[in-house]
Amino acid sequence: KSFHERISPLVMVLAHNQETLVVKLKTADVAGLTATLQNRWKEYGAQEPLSFSFLDERFANTHKAEQKIGQIMGIFAGLTIFVACLGLFGLAKFTAQQRTKEIGVRKVLGASVMQISNMLSKEFLRLVLLACIIAFPIAWWAMNKWLQDFAYRINIGWYVFAIAGFAALFIALLTVSFQAIKAALTNPVKSLRTE
Repeated sequence: KSFHERISPLVMVLAHNQETLVVKLKTADVAGLTATLQNRWKEYGAQEPLSFSFLDERFANTHKAEQKIGQIMGIFAGLTIFVACLGLFGLAKFTAQQRTKEIGVRKVLGASVMQISNMLSKEFLRLVLLACIIAFPIAWWAMNKWLQDFAYRINIGWYVFAIAGFAALFIALLTVSFQAIKAALTNPVKSLRTE
C-alpha cells in the first residue's frame, strides 16, 4: 500500500496449502539464489512454476508516480530558475545602460564601487522580496493541497520558505551584482563625455 492509504491492522498467517514462501535474502547474488530456489522447488515435485516478487520492487512501484512527478518538477524548477536568471541579467544590464550618466556623476562626486553596486542591486532585491511575498502563500496552499492526498503527511514549516527566500535572494544578488559591479567600474569620462 502507498502513503495515500492508512495502514490497516494486519495479521500474518502461515498458509495451510503450502503455496506461499517468504525468503529473506542476505546475498548480493540474487540471480543465483533465485535459480537455486527454482531448482529446489522442482526437486520437491511442485507442479506449478515458481513465481516470485521482491518486496523492495513492490515498494518502489507503489511510489513510482510521486518519484516521477518529483523528477519532472525538479527539471522544470531548474529551467524556471535559469530563465529567470537570464531575464534578471538582461534587466540588470538594461538598467545599468539606462543609468550610465547617473553612475558617472555619482563616481565623479566620490561614490565607491560598493555604493554604486548596492544602489543598483537594491532595486532588484526589492523585486525578489515582493515576488517571495506573493509566491509563498500560493506555494504553501499548493503543497498543503497536494499533501492532503496522503494519509501520513508532514507539516510544512516556516523554515522551508525561509530557505527558499534566502536562496532566491542569493541567486538574484549573484546574477545582478555582476552587472552592477561592471557598471560601477566603468570610467565616468565615457558616460559624461557628451555632457
